[in-house]
Amino acid sequence: MNKDLTVGNPTKVLWLFCMPLFGSIIFQQLYNIADSFVAGKFISENALAAVGNSYEITLIFIAFAFGCNIGCSVIVSQFFGAKRYADVKTTVYTSFIASGVICLILMAIGLFGCNSLLHLINTPSEIFADSALYLDIYIYGLPFVFFYNVSTGIFSALGDSKTPFIFLAASSTSNIVADIWFVKGFGMGVDGVAWATFICQGISCVLAVIFVLKRLREIHSDEPHKIFDLKILGKIAKIAIPSTLQQSFISIGNIVIQGIINGYGPAIIAGYSASVKLNNLVITSFTTVGNGISNYTAQNLGAGKPERVKQGFNAGLKMVWILSIPLVLLYFIGGRFLIPFFIENVTAEALSSGLVFLKILSPFYFVISAKLVADGILRGSGLMKQFMIATFTDLILRVGLAFLLSKTVLGSTGIWCAWPIGWTIAAIVSIVFYKQSLSDNRAEKCETDF
Repeated sequence: MNKDLTVGNPTKVLWLFCMPLFGSIIFQQLYNIADSFVAGKFISENALAAVGNSYEITLIFIAFAFGCNIGCSVIVSQFFGAKRYADVKTTVYTSFIASGVICLILMAIGLFGCNSLLHLINTPSEIFADSALYLDIYIYGLPFVFFYNVSTGIFSALGDSKTPFIFLAASSTSNIVADIWFVKGFGMGVDGVAWATFICQGISCVLAVIFVLKRLREIHSDEPHKIFDLKILGKIAKIAIPSTLQQSFISIGNIVIQGIINGYGPAIIAGYSASVKLNNLVITSFTTVGNGISNYTAQNLGAGKPERVKQGFNAGLKMVWILSIPLVLLYFIGGRFLIPFFIENVTAEALSSGLVFLKILSPFYFVISAKLVADGILRGSGLMKQFMIATFTDLILRVGLAFLLSKTVLGSTGIWCAWPIGWTIAAIVSIVFYKQSLSDNRAEKCETDF
């Protein structure tokens, strides 16, 4: 069901729209959590370390898929808010074609270059083969990742956050069953975990694309649409490229950090792999709420209602802070019960490093969630330069401080301390830019040349 986000009480509109998105990304993260759970519980601690080590590289590919998602989503939102339905269809088809081309290029790079990346991040020899195997299978499934991400972005742009939630709930639950079935039933190792994810993601992708095309046929327009449009591609790229660069450089930064962590051995890697999965579940969930706020912002700007943007920011901030309270308590107090969920016979060193990571980071979820809400407004308004500055502030601080603090007596704990420092300063930058956009009345102007 398509929904107009330009009418109704902003708080109610955002809650109804963003909560399914929040649930969807939790199920999306269950893919990775399921892989880590099965690898750590039913294979070995080294298998968990291999999956976690590979995950940092997969984030580079996901960054491009995310860029295609948000670029398409913001432009579709603007056209949908303005009721320019022929342009909505043209944007969707253009996005699918461009995403397919990008995906093929990345598959070629990945199949020939991932081993070099694994060497670059100092992957220990005992987990190298499993890391490479997991990555190869993941790359074969990249088309599913790309087209599913674009499809969910389209649903969100049309105000429909429930359909992706249903797809993800079903497919991620199936992935858990398939992971266990392949590993326990067929006696497979890390390859079983990877193939299970490949199959489940493939099914959800095909269904999502079918439903998107069906939804487009139900949207009637008086004007004809195009299959591909260079001008619209330029609009998409203006949003997608900075978003991709943001995610890519964050992923590269995480790979650098992973390389630093790899110097501490498999136990620390395993503890980090388990705890960072839990952390990424939260951060990605808040990022998805921020994406929903981008859709809300873009629709309202497309409809000529910039006054609703500030109301949307206030409503979004309350939402993420309410969600942060139980998450902070769960990780800070209950982390010792969550980390062993991923690792069979967890060592004291792995458990300790994971616990310290969660206790240092979790209280700052209130801070990073505020940044991601402000980022959502900036991106939906087309203020990509400001968005990029805030993102790189966080990245540079986290990577630089992780390197410096790891050389002190803090050791691996110094790496964990880099996160909240980067988050806090970047949050201040994002919110300042958001406030400036209001005072300058820039939120009224969509920089995508809409």
